[in-house]
Amino acid sequence: MRVPHAHRERRQLDVAMTPMIDVVFQLLIFFLCTASFQVPEELLPTQLATPTGSRAAQPEELEPELERIVVQATRAEGRTRWTVNQRPCDTLVELNEVLRVVVQIDSSLPVILDVAAEVPLGDMIEVYDLARLVGFERIQFAATPK
Repeated sequence: MRVPHAHRERRQLDVAMTPMIDVVFQLLIFFLCTASFQVPEELLPTQLATPTGSRAAQPEELEPELERIVVQATRAEGRTRWTVNQRPCDTLVELNEVLRVVVQIDSSLPVILDVAAEVPLGDMIEVYDLARLVGFERIQFAATPK
């Protein structure tokens, strides 16, 4: 067996840093583009403690938050009956009028469709389309847990 001589050239291991830096910059750009910078949806009102002897600040009156819109559908006597937040609507025309009035107040309110099992699919789709055409942004279906 031969012993390597000390005078032979030793190989130097060079790590190429340029490709690694390119990859890091690509990842940085990717994460910046996919990050969502949103303002918190809701700020919690708090009352700060004040030193004794000073006049305490009165809490601000907050506007009452509007509720969601619940559209219930039931089937009776061969007809579909609609109820919007406990207000009965006999026809789709009347339901359309009620939804148009509510959408002028706040179109970001969630509309929850609570449809009974016996209601035809076509009726449910008509109300979903009606809520979209009126201008509501968030339409959801109610589901019962199993």
